[in-house]
Amino acid sequence: MALWIQAQQLQGDALLQMQSLYGQHFPIEVRHYLAQWLEAQPWDAIDLENQQEEFKAKRLLDGLIQELQKKAEHQMGEDGFLLKIKLGHYATQLKSSYDPCPLELVRCVKHILYTEQRLVQEASNASSPGSGPVDGTPQKYQQINQTFEELRVMTQDTENDLRKLQHSQEYFIIQYQESLRIQAQLSSLASIPPAERVQRESGLQSRKSTLEVWLTREANTLQKYRQELAEKHQRTLALLRKQQTVIIDDELIQWKRRQQLAGNGGPSEGGLDILQAWCEKLADMIWQNRQQIRRVEHLTQQLPIPGPTEELLTELNGIVTDIISALVTSTFIIEKQPPQVLKTQTKFSATVRLLVGGKLNVHMNPPQVKATIISEQQAKALLKNENTRNDSSGEILNNNCVMEYHQTTGTLSAHFRTMSLKRIKRSDRRGAESVTEEKFTVLFESQFSVGGNELVFHVKTLSLPVVVIVHGSQDNNATATVLWDNAFSEPGRVPFVVPDKVLWPQLCEALNMKYKSEVQSDRGLSEDNLVFLAQKAFSSSSNNPEDYCNMTISWSQFNRESLPGRNFTFWQWFDGVIELMKKHLKSHWNDGAILGFLNKQQAQDMLMSKPNGTFLLRFSDSEIGGITIAWVAENPNKAGERMVWNLMPFTTKDFSIRSLADRISDLNHLLFLYPNQPKEEVFSRYCTPPNCIRPVYIFFFFPRFSSPNPEPSPGNSFMEHAASPTVNQHHNFTIYPSMNDPMLDTEGEFDLEETMDMARQVEEFLRQPMETQWSGQQS
Repeated sequence: MALWIQAQQLQGDALLQMQSLYGQHFPIEVRHYLAQWLEAQPWDAIDLENQQEEFKAKRLLDGLIQELQKKAEHQMGEDGFLLKIKLGHYATQLKSSYDPCPLELVRCVKHILYTEQRLVQEASNASSPGSGPVDGTPQKYQQINQTFEELRVMTQDTENDLRKLQHSQEYFIIQYQESLRIQAQLSSLASIPPAERVQRESGLQSRKSTLEVWLTREANTLQKYRQELAEKHQRTLALLRKQQTVIIDDELIQWKRRQQLAGNGGPSEGGLDILQAWCEKLADMIWQNRQQIRRVEHLTQQLPIPGPTEELLTELNGIVTDIISALVTSTFIIEKQPPQVLKTQTKFSATVRLLVGGKLNVHMNPPQVKATIISEQQAKALLKNENTRNDSSGEILNNNCVMEYHQTTGTLSAHFRTMSLKRIKRSDRRGAESVTEEKFTVLFESQFSVGGNELVFHVKTLSLPVVVIVHGSQDNNATATVLWDNAFSEPGRVPFVVPDKVLWPQLCEALNMKYKSEVQSDRGLSEDNLVFLAQKAFSSSSNNPEDYCNMTISWSQFNRESLPGRNFTFWQWFDGVIELMKKHLKSHWNDGAILGFLNKQQAQDMLMSKPNGTFLLRFSDSEIGGITIAWVAENPNKAGERMVWNLMPFTTKDFSIRSLADRISDLNHLLFLYPNQPKEEVFSRYCTPPNCIRPVYIFFFFPRFSSPNPEPSPGNSFMEHAASPTVNQHHNFTIYPSMNDPMLDTEGEFDLEETMDMARQVEEFLRQPMETQWSGQQS
């Protein structure tokens, strides 16, 4: 209710804007009497593009009707009787209006609340300039609003001058007609007697001379008025163009950049309501000035007076047409981008919007929008205005959509809900480029007229680059292409050029943004984490962050060349970590239980100074999407000596069978999470309840001959292999001393891949049938 209290205190233009939000579609009385209820509802939680959310919208509509009816029933007395009738009428009216499409109610209320919030914020910033955000955004908005006020005054001034010119010209024409009438009278004097003719001729000649002097002087005045008015229009159009540059080339481009970064997990690009309001003001003022210039042209044609004004008016007419054309074509935008990794034969959606569609009444004859997928080369040709008609690089089903006007919000948009890429035609690839590096774009285009067919526009807009895949296994590499493009593309680039090398800190920013978004965590990558990643990317051993500040990383290093000694790239390893975290370990990361980005030596150094049973969790270097447990314990082969042991990496497949918390709980030799937290304090709340079936673990110890601290690849010293269900929580351990063993290769190294496959097969084999048999024995 706090927002409504503040909204009622608005004044002047802001108050008028607030009042204009309400009408038959949503009466202001409903806002007033249900203020607290309206502001408490989760309107923003409903996705207007998702038809499956309609049931939530229906629930809100039903709740609104019930609240209105309840409010009406509680009205008492004479005044209450009238209000009771009115509120009951509103309840019926809203149910009738929105029952067929409850999502429209959500759209309406979201627009109202958002606009009220904006108006209140603007009023607050205006009254206390020092209280705004540090980035100066309110000051920028204030400057834009001040310019609009200046333009309004200038446009009103030229309107007044135009009326004055029109009245002067009309009077001039009347006097000119009078001059012609006197000339006709003089011509007719030949038919009357000479005495009378001389007397009348003298009077007519005197009037004619006086009138001709006045007409000559007034013609010069009219010409001066026309010239001054044209020069005023020239100044107005210059300011309009400058304002349009600020809004379109600065604010709208920044919104598009935020939209692109949001594809990498950046903050939401924000709504378009403010931008649309600005663009509509621009369209209104441009159109007013265009109509004024055309009226001046009409006056000029009605009464031609030699001079430079006609040429200037022709120039002004061309300028104003260019300005409005630029506005219309620039404000045809993609509000909701298609997915940037696009799989064939899979449904996808997108939304395009014309920000000035409502103001220019384009919706009176709703235009159709067509979507086509084109290649990078075709996009380049399109921007060069080369003939690309009917060119496409694939076939999109359900690719036509009519733009709809939403009266409650004043938006004109087309919602493509069930598009599907049926086929794709790829171009010849360059060098080492793979199919997941090839970029396409979805072209949206439409045609419509404004001003009674005065101007016809053919508008086009390109989506962010998309990578087309045919199988889920390509998603990883396609995502890398998209992330690099979103992070490092420049505004106004040639499609879809990106630098081949970037500074390491730039990539760190992109990786951190992606990681926080995917893991849905405020805990991003620390400086130590980023140093670890730099060591991995550059095969470096330096622990100094400053050493990497001026280093560059290439696209090939990022996701084309495999890491030394591995069969996967830097990105594939990092993306594997993201997938593991977001599917199974988000809570543990947010709790700070997972250090993750540590190498083997760092883990050993950290653990050796801690008591036996202290453990930590680090991401596996050898397996994509693997996490291993490292802990310090006694060396079973040498009394009094301690070692750091590493479990075989767990992956998504393992955690689908049993959670990390349960696995740590099962391992009695793990006591303290580094540095000194009892494991029960950290993990117990995530464990499966005690009465559920729990597994027995089979452990294998394989000390390496070369080092007391083996890495999971190529050899493990301590690995969890298999589980079989049982109610007995006793753990069976088998210790194998250093000796020749069939599980070791001829050089004494452990065959990781073969053993991992065997372990998982055993775990899956034992798990399913034993559960059935055991439950049968229990019963």
